[in-house]
Amino acid sequence: MINQKEQSYFDKRKSINLAGELIDLSSPIVMGILNVTPDSFYDGGKYQTEKSILNRAEEIISQGGKIIDIGAFSTRPGSKEVSLKEELNRIVPAVKAIRDKFPQMHLSLDTYRSEVARIIVDDFGPCIINDISGGTMDEKMFEVVAGLKIPYILMHIQGTPGTMQDHPSYTDVVNEVILFLSQRVQKLKLLGVNDIIIDPGFGFGKLTSHNYELMNRLDSFKIFKLPVLVGISRKGMIWKPLGIKPDEALTGTIALNTLALLGNADILRVHDVKEAVQVCKIVNLLRESVKM
Repeated sequence: MINQKEQSYFDKRKSINLAGELIDLSSPIVMGILNVTPDSFYDGGKYQTEKSILNRAEEIISQGGKIIDIGAFSTRPGSKEVSLKEELNRIVPAVKAIRDKFPQMHLSLDTYRSEVARIIVDDFGPCIINDISGGTMDEKMFEVVAGLKIPYILMHIQGTPGTMQDHPSYTDVVNEVILFLSQRVQKLKLLGVNDIIIDPGFGFGKLTSHNYELMNRLDSFKIFKLPVLVGISRKGMIWKPLGIKPDEALTGTIALNTLALLGNADILRVHDVKEAVQVCKIVNLLRESVKM
């Protein structure tokens, strides 16, 4: 017998429609990060040429990543906003190069600007929009996503990248994040956007204690019956408490990605694709053993 709690999980959407092609989420998948930025907290400056961008894309694909998430500006705490022109100057060549060489690969755009979403999709075809602001930093984003008929990653943030770590405060971080996301989901659905992915926004306007409370109660987000993305790769919630640096945070990332999957995450957004894919396989084996 399946109890009510288990039934809620099984009712959750298990695919995302990207321009008529279904991305299967019946088992967790991995999204590989490709930052074409000079200043991202971990890999800034590594992917500035077409050759390095294509090498990274090929690495993500060969290691089992199902989506490439392309970001053209840093959203690390305290980061400064780049202009629309600069963002396009960085992201357009990267998308074009990847589309030309790997036309079947699913792409995600890490942007909060509706104009970037519109230009890239119009010129290079459908992509997922990964908006760190949940539509709060560009009031036109929801309408543009609805008009383009593309999937949308809805993330929670308190403040902006420049201010989000200036004394973030919550009474109950999980309930407040759920309330924010539920209000935004309702707006999206009223506009006809149905392919929505939920992201609690680890590290975005949250103290370390808030991040671990979110991780500990991640299964609370099943209430949406929507896919859940977790992005904790090499973040400060790992390396700061351990007294190490981001480039030493792979072990902690693996541990938290495992916990995220056990909390029913569907997509892991990571720098280290091979290791995350292995984690997914191990957790799948665990789940299969329970069914036996």
